[in-house]
Amino acid sequence: MKFWGTSEGKRGRLSDHRLFGDCCPPASLSFFQTPRRIPYDEAVGQEFRPAKVGDSFGPTWETCWFKVELSIPQAWAGQEVHFVWESDGEGMVWRDGQPVQGLTKEGEKTSYILTSSLKESEPHSLTLYVELACNGLFGAGKGSMIAPPDPDRRFTLSKAELVIFNRDVYELLVDLEILLDMAQAQQFEWVRTWYPGLYAQIQEFVAKEQFIPVGGTWVEMDGNLPSGESMVRQFLQGQLFFQEQFGRICSEFWLPDTFGYSAQLPQLMRGCGIRRFLTQKLSWNLVNTFPHHTFFWEGIDGSRVLTHFPPGDSYGMHGRVEEILKTVKNNKDKGCVNHSALLFGFGDGGGGPTQKMLDRMKRMSDTDGLPRVQISTPDRLFSVLEKESSQLCTWVGELFLELHNGTYTTQAQIKKGNRECERILHDVEVLSTLAVARGSAFQYPASQLQRLWRLLLLNQFHDVLPGSCIQLVVEDALQYYTEIRRVGARLQEEAVQSLCRELLQPKAGSTESTLVLNTLPWERTEVISRTGLPGHDGAPDLASGGGLREVRLSPSYWNRAPQTSLGSSHCTPFSTAFLLFFLHCCFSVPLCSRESVPDGCYANQFALFDDVPLYWDAWDVMDYHLETRKPVTMLLKPLEITLAGGLRGSASFSLQIGKSSTLTQEIILDATCPYLRFLTQVEWKEAHKFLKVEFPVQVRSTNATYEIQFGHLQRPTHWNTSWDWARFEVWAHKWLDLSEHGFGVALLNDCKYGASAHGNILSLSLLRAPKSPDATADIAHHQFTYAVMPHLGSFQDAGVIQCAYNMNFPLHAVPASSAQCPAWSAFSVSSPAVVLETVKQASPRGRTVVVRLYEAHGSTVVAWLQTSLPVKEAMLCDLLERPAAQGSLPLEQRGMRLSFTPFRVLSILLVLRQ
Repeated sequence: MKFWGTSEGKRGRLSDHRLFGDCCPPASLSFFQTPRRIPYDEAVGQEFRPAKVGDSFGPTWETCWFKVELSIPQAWAGQEVHFVWESDGEGMVWRDGQPVQGLTKEGEKTSYILTSSLKESEPHSLTLYVELACNGLFGAGKGSMIAPPDPDRRFTLSKAELVIFNRDVYELLVDLEILLDMAQAQQFEWVRTWYPGLYAQIQEFVAKEQFIPVGGTWVEMDGNLPSGESMVRQFLQGQLFFQEQFGRICSEFWLPDTFGYSAQLPQLMRGCGIRRFLTQKLSWNLVNTFPHHTFFWEGIDGSRVLTHFPPGDSYGMHGRVEEILKTVKNNKDKGCVNHSALLFGFGDGGGGPTQKMLDRMKRMSDTDGLPRVQISTPDRLFSVLEKESSQLCTWVGELFLELHNGTYTTQAQIKKGNRECERILHDVEVLSTLAVARGSAFQYPASQLQRLWRLLLLNQFHDVLPGSCIQLVVEDALQYYTEIRRVGARLQEEAVQSLCRELLQPKAGSTESTLVLNTLPWERTEVISRTGLPGHDGAPDLASGGGLREVRLSPSYWNRAPQTSLGSSHCTPFSTAFLLFFLHCCFSVPLCSRESVPDGCYANQFALFDDVPLYWDAWDVMDYHLETRKPVTMLLKPLEITLAGGLRGSASFSLQIGKSSTLTQEIILDATCPYLRFLTQVEWKEAHKFLKVEFPVQVRSTNATYEIQFGHLQRPTHWNTSWDWARFEVWAHKWLDLSEHGFGVALLNDCKYGASAHGNILSLSLLRAPKSPDATADIAHHQFTYAVMPHLGSFQDAGVIQCAYNMNFPLHAVPASSAQCPAWSAFSVSSPAVVLETVKQASPRGRTVVVRLYEAHGSTVVAWLQTSLPVKEAMLCDLLERPAAQGSLPLEQRGMRLSFTPFRVLSILLVLRQ
């Protein structure tokens, strides 16, 4: 069996003191300290004061810059000379204004080579700078991953000296043929911005094929929580960056460290030019051992990618003999394939390969009694695996990690920001594209949108969006969301104003009206709030439309809206009794009088759980937390009616949660709306607690359905096997549903991801309170909305998918005095099974629009896409917006004819007339 060694990480260490000969201290050592991360040019201009070995620095998160003046003894001529630095924290050496090497004890790299053979003509005096971050590779916890960070931790300098390195003890340094690390395109962009000299060297190594960019995405993203469109943009931004900067796109998706893998990823990979996938995280499964190391992974649409899990079950091996032998023994697909990868170097947190590792690998390249080991490239590895793939097995569906499922809930404000900003960028793109199509003077804000998308994608890194990050990162992430909201609001306003100028027609009189903009592709009839509209008090009104439509708001919410094309004026006002019927959780489905909640049970039941995982606090929630369930029953403010009828009825109450927290909720029922909303506010001050809300429903099914990216999948509601009960806490996007034939109940949400369905109980995970690595995680005010939707028939036929979109993408009400606007719709799709997800300008083509649709029901269907845009040519394209071969679409009277199989994603280029 042959192994293909690849390196993981950034920096490394060599610390065997037997390798060193004579030594001498620096001629001078000084430092200054700052709470900020500052650039090199600013740092070297600061005032430095004396420092010495044994000094301690801090506290946590500070940065220390050391000025190290060195004088190499004349007697060392002809010797290899190293600068040795041992300290706590993460260090980086700067020489001649460039970053040259990392220094970390945890990453086993504590020496920097000054010269391999000191010549008499060489300068014997030089100055280095060491930038030292006062934190470890994994934060600054007090001894465990459950303990909160220690804000007063000190970091000690234990060694700083010049040494002679004995090459007769340690054979000649093995040149690193291939560097394989950066998955993160974002990292390349940071290097390009902050370290242009280093970046130029990287480009040279890429051209020589000594540095292989891998990954394909903007960052090493979370594999569960980003929306389908966000995942597309991860690949689009990453692949375009690689093409622009290095002249090639990635052919492998390299995602070694994330917390599970969506069943939609194979289709997205294939659509972005990727047919190969490498990861190893499922080796962390807490319960079940995954049965393969090399296999085909098949997504929910049938797309397949060749997938490889290195059999060593690690991305941080040291190249030792026992690891090589473990890799041979572990390989579950021996006989089907005879090659595998061994990922070596300090990968988690950064470290890269050390000299020792490289030397071990060289010695094992052809050693009797060991497999052959060679350093190579991902392309060569996968090319060999493809030739051997005829007997490989296929895994269908999601790759669910049986660990770290607390990350579906931790840091709720980050998750809310993600969902909101995904919606904001969707709406800005739709409205800006329509403004371009309707008015030639409007300029599509391409560069601004790219910047906002890259901020959002950065926050989808696999330790940010999941919430497993330090407090400083949380603060940065929330600032990025604030920036997206601020700039997004301005861009949306500009697009709306342009649309209004093009569409509004002058009219006599000054009757006040409101324009309602719908950024979703179907007709909607909804109650809208008049808050913020001139002359109104915030009372609700009824609006309908698809696209853009004029609505005259009634003077009082007791009155019904004027008749529209959907006949909304025939809605009957709700009575107080009818509202209370809902509030007591006796949810009756119209026309069948079926109760949704079993006798003796209560829907909207809050429950508090003890939440103390074994090790990874922010990451994990253990199954034993379910044994600590305590119903929340302490009433602070009794239920009272806040709106008694008309187009909207509502009631509110307050509860005590745990020892220190409170929850206030308004339960809202709108005319024409098939679901009941729960607008919730929580003052959360708990520690190691988990808050959920439960809905026991009168439905029996062995499977529940959960929305994922561009589709849905089913998971069991029973715990028959270990594979079943390992899914005691799972993730979903905007909805989950439990249905039997003819009837079901769906649970919708606007910013939550953690969920479960066990037996007949639907549960939504609301808030956690871990203390590490961020001691302040989730201790804040929270506002979120969820909804319950009983329905007849299947969830597809009942419109659950559309309702969840409606709740997440509210209508935009815009005042429009002294003007009238004809009803106008930009797009429509003939089949309710097909969702038009995205409308944007193609990059970098001028008046070319990309529309992205997907089949949402799990069916084979033909749909017609109609548009009022001035289209002169239409063609299919891939997710990188490259036209498909023979992808031209005829423009027929009914529109464009599109064929879908279950969960298929289609992208179309529409070339507009000038």
